[in-house]
Amino acid sequence: MRVLHFFKTYWPDTFGGVERTIHAIAKGTAKYGVESDVLSLSKTPLENSVEFDGHMAHKAKLDFEFASTGFSHEAFGRFRELSQKADVVHYHFPWPVMDLVHLTVPPGKPTVVTYHSDIVKQKVLLQFYKPLMFRFLKSVDRIVATSPNYLMSSDVLERFKSKTTVIPLGLDEADYPKANDAVLARWRGRLPDRFLLFVGVLRYYKGVHILLEAAKRNGLDVVIVGNGPMETELKRAAEQNSHKIHFLGSLPDSDKVALLELCTAFVFPSHLRSEAFGLSLVEAAMFGKPMISCEIGTGTSFVNLDKQTGFVVPPNDVDALSNAMTRICEDEAKAAVMGVAARNRYVACFTADKMCSAYHRLYCELTGAIASNR
Repeated sequence: MRVLHFFKTYWPDTFGGVERTIHAIAKGTAKYGVESDVLSLSKTPLENSVEFDGHMAHKAKLDFEFASTGFSHEAFGRFRELSQKADVVHYHFPWPVMDLVHLTVPPGKPTVVTYHSDIVKQKVLLQFYKPLMFRFLKSVDRIVATSPNYLMSSDVLERFKSKTTVIPLGLDEADYPKANDAVLARWRGRLPDRFLLFVGVLRYYKGVHILLEAAKRNGLDVVIVGNGPMETELKRAAEQNSHKIHFLGSLPDSDKVALLELCTAFVFPSHLRSEAFGLSLVEAAMFGKPMISCEIGTGTSFVNLDKQTGFVVPPNDVDALSNAMTRICEDEAKAAVMGVAARNRYVACFTADKMCSAYHRLYCELTGAIASNR
């Protein structure tokens, strides 16, 4: 079976949450005999097609971007060419140009779309896009929501509930080898013994400004891994508390793993629905860390269960976030119990094997093939 994944960006240009999910599906379904292709856009495609971790990454030339949407004339022809070879076309929503390509160049193959997120920020443009969006979603065969929470809270998915199923995102623990002693020792020498960890791109919806204010109130050490458009503003906001806030920038996975092993707890203060799932929470659960997140009606509260794997607090509530941070740091026994529960939840719900097995069954259902049990 051959599957074509289609999304606006992919390795090596970017490798964020959606891209990591595509990679995990392509890599994980290979053991079921699925051959995967990924088509995305690139400003400077060095080659049209490159082998990556057992599958092919194909590029179309990015012509320009508007409102976080990449446009490409070349994508129409590349999609036609690659979809003809596919048994299933797997879209990753949202990307309005993808809708247009699908409707202009119908693949004539079974189609599935993973619905990663509502469109939250572009409220005005959304009104113009809605007719195209609804036509696209109506035309595909199946829709996948990444959590039951998102399926229940999305007005868009409510319209298509009859053909929507839930397949939670998952990560492969083999991609996170334990940190070696030298790396652990280096970070122990640079950071305090106990700290809370945040990992993510520093965007407007991540709520890091709320985290900084909470840290100022409770006096706890916070380590922030990642960079992004809010970085300068956030560093300026943390100046008065700079001895407690540790901005480390973007780090290699080996260092990120070390920090996940060393941290007391993981804090993820995203306060807007733009945070649709929170793969960083899955990483924290994999490492058996108690978590703090906000109730925003998305997958974050599916990964982190309040008072079981950590604490879930109201969004944009500095006092509630500060208190949760204090509680998780002061009660080591409770934090340890929550960490064990987080690890158990990862194993039960969020492994790449579980995600890929579910997608393989869906592909087989769409094509009439018989799913193998491997």
